[in-house]
Amino acid sequence: MKLLSSFLSQFFEKAFILKFLRFCVVGVTGTIIDFGLTWICKEKLHIHKFISNAIGFVVAATNNYILNRIWTWGSTNEHIGVEYTTFFVVSLIGLGLNTLILYLLNEKLKSNFWIAKVIATGFVMLWNFFANNFITFAT
Repeated sequence: MKLLSSFLSQFFEKAFILKFLRFCVVGVTGTIIDFGLTWICKEKLHIHKFISNAIGFVVAATNNYILNRIWTWGSTNEHIGVEYTTFFVVSLIGLGLNTLILYLLNEKLKSNFWIAKVIATGFVMLWNFFANNFITFAT
């Protein structure tokens, strides 16, 4: 209940919206890394599409942690290892969601792999923002 109350009180604040916009800008860099590595691994190195997806996603998550820690949330948490681990666990849950959505759309519904990846990425972006805002970088 406290989490919902915190979310609702912050949702319409200018600082919250600015934080979300910064997160989105960081997300663009992560998306470029994610899609670029996924493409290289899948298309050029012929690594299985789900393994390629995981490689792109994990490298992008690490990039996003660094940029979000500094720019989006301005974290001064001295326990960087704990903070990174929390961020990475949120990202791993996101990876699971990403892979599940990708699997359902691409394998079960026969959608184009790249269109399915765009949809999965959008959904996981929302998960990552809210989970990191209220868990990883909660103050």
